[in-house]
Amino acid sequence: MSDFLVQALRYNRWANLQLLDVCSSLSDEQLELSSPGTYGTISATWLHIVGAEERYLRRLVDFQPRLEGGSFPGIAALKQHAADTGDALIAAAATVDPDGTSTARDEWAPKHWLVMVQAIHHGNDHRTHICTILGQNGIDYGGLDVWAFGDSNDGYVKC
Repeated sequence: MSDFLVQALRYNRWANLQLLDVCSSLSDEQLELSSPGTYGTISATWLHIVGAEERYLRRLVDFQPRLEGGSFPGIAALKQHAADTGDALIAAAATVDPDGTSTARDEWAPKHWLVMVQAIHHGNDHRTHICTILGQNGIDYGGLDVWAFGDSNDGYVKC
């Protein structure tokens, strides 16, 4: 797949790890904060984000999910899972056929490009939920947009 997709996946990994760093300083009580219109608590949303990345990888490459049906393992463990799934998604972008499909587990098998785009969208969507909860509770989460990623990853050139 293209270098553009690899960069988008690198951003997804970076944003997950940045926000997990913010969440690592939260108390157990704060990890249970929620807000109307979001997925659920911060801890449940993180489990959902990282668990979904594992399931996307199962559709793309030979990857066995480790978080399925599990309880919240803590932010440190989720950060390691997010680093692993982020790396695996980036690696998969270089090897999978965009128009290929995995062995169908359902009636429909999505093409690989669809799974990759979903992984990026899903992360953005639910990280926004976490940021909403943090912001409504006065907790600073810093810059997580693509411009901040570019700042920290040599995304600019001098004109």
